[in-house]
Amino acid sequence: MRSALFSAENLEKESTEPGLRLQNSKMLKVELNGEVMARTGAMVAYQGQMQFQALGSGGVGKWIKKAITGEGVPLMKVTGRGDLFLADRAADIHLIDLDHGDALSINGANVLAFEPTLNYDIKMVQGMGMLSSAGLFNCVFSGKGRIAITTAGTPVVLTVDAPTYADPQAAICWSASLQTGYHRADQLGLGTLIGRSTGEAFTMSFTGQGFVVVQPSEEPPQGMAGHGSGQQAGGGGMLGGLLGN
Repeated sequence: MRSALFSAENLEKESTEPGLRLQNSKMLKVELNGEVMARTGAMVAYQGQMQFQALGSGGVGKWIKKAITGEGVPLMKVTGRGDLFLADRAADIHLIDLDHGDALSINGANVLAFEPTLNYDIKMVQGMGMLSSAGLFNCVFSGKGRIAITTAGTPVVLTVDAPTYADPQAAICWSASLQTGYHRADQLGLGTLIGRSTGEAFTMSFTGQGFVVVQPSEEPPQGMAGHGSGQQAGGGGMLGGLLGN
């Protein structure tokens, strides 16, 4: 049998070390020898002996926070030995290695998988008040380990060494040490009064030293639960503003 489908670039990539690897730009391969945390429903194939255990949002404390904020990462724990393949709607996948002392704030909708050595918590994005329905709470990862995140298209990584601004629906993760806030883009004027707008009511601001990852897509507000409705995310954002006062 002959086909370009069977070219070397499409064949399974082998490695002698366990852990998270890229099979290609849109598929993650986990050479499992123990356990890994992954987004519920992200498994597309596996080889070997594995068990899948649903964890909700990752524990009672995080489940309570999800119930309050509308945010969270629906997780499953995969244990066993073999090759596990993960993907999320053909989104681009990127690997980030965290060391002790690092902390990454990320929209939970962009979390695909991570090593169990990492810790995460749901925290309010400071400085946003009640101005956005695009998710006022993020997951903050810390510790030492590897995490796989997804983006809608090829992102740009902006080094923050001067005040930086981004659409809150396009900024998917950033250094947790950065200070966040908002910058109002639309100004009240004649154009606004007659129904004309730039479409950018406000942008997120980032100051300090670090980086912010921006994807080339303004995803509809859906919160960190991943695939919820904009209305649900908006409710979480409104409550987040109330909690922050």
